[in-house]
Amino acid sequence: MAMQGNMTQTPRPPARRTIRSGGIAVRVNIRVLELTLIAAAVLIALIVWAVTLGSFSIPAQDVVLAILGRGTEDTEMVVRDLRLPRILAAALIGGALAISGTIFQGIARNPLVSPDIIGINTGATLMAMGGIIFGIGSELVPVAAFVGAVVTAAVIYVLSWKQGISTNRLILVGIGVGAVVSAGSTYLTVKFPVEIVRPAVVWSMGSLYAMSWDDILLIGVVLLVLAPLSVLLMESLRTLQLGDTMTRSLGVPLERTRLLLIVVGCALAAVSVALAGPIGFVALIVPHMARMIAGPPTGSVLVFTAFLGGIMLLASDIVAQHLLPVTLPVGVITGAVGAPYFLYLLYRSNLRM
Repeated sequence: MAMQGNMTQTPRPPARRTIRSGGIAVRVNIRVLELTLIAAAVLIALIVWAVTLGSFSIPAQDVVLAILGRGTEDTEMVVRDLRLPRILAAALIGGALAISGTIFQGIARNPLVSPDIIGINTGATLMAMGGIIFGIGSELVPVAAFVGAVVTAAVIYVLSWKQGISTNRLILVGIGVGAVVSAGSTYLTVKFPVEIVRPAVVWSMGSLYAMSWDDILLIGVVLLVLAPLSVLLMESLRTLQLGDTMTRSLGVPLERTRLLLIVVGCALAAVSVALAGPIGFVALIVPHMARMIAGPPTGSVLVFTAFLGGIMLLASDIVAQHLLPVTLPVGVITGAVGAPYFLYLLYRSNLRM
């Protein structure tokens, strides 16, 4: 006979919990919430550590005092005017790229898709470089980048359409369109004098150099508007994973939803490109890592993904600026990490082209 012990097993806390306030009820995934809080804490620690680094070393406690306006005049100048804008830009742009990558991977139903892989960032880069070379003004460069990203996405979408969107065809068409658009960027760099194209060439390497509080304001406002919208669209994005026929049968306006997702993803990628240049592979790697850690995309997982994107780009910038014998643009570091990872994903998925 089996003997029953006197000890009772402690019940495991539920994975999801419903929080009600008035007539509003919100379901919270406890595990994802914990992961998000951990990621936020890591990002804050990275921000504080990054501010301490440099030729003028500043202890962490002085960094906190300077941020709160209680430091010395020199410390506050270094922290607030020189270091903090660049560091916050890395965190915010990394989050924007991660959200954009999640959206495009969901639309294509493929983890190998991202705005930089299928040419969206390349289109934004061409228009932004043209704006810089022709001197349209720094305030209009994000607009030019957004137009380039949307037009490129529209061309890829139309050329990939054949009774629906095929993932393989989307990737191939995106790579082809990206190559053509990249040739246009190269043409601009060789056509005009060196002194005119030099700022555009340096920018095209993907760099967080000379970030200002105006840049922080721009990317902050974009995220303030588009990040909540992206969270709200996650349910529709998950429905798209079921295929076009099933999505229509569930009453979801397929093309309208897909178009809205494309516009939001393009806007996030375009503003990131306009501010920091074409930083590669963040939009590819981070959503894949978030899915492995936290599960399929939901609104709460998207928030975690954004924090993870900020961690990756800021960590890459710390390596590029402080941990190598020579200072490099952050795009070089993300490319060095991302390219092998992309090949690994390609091998894992056995994609047949």
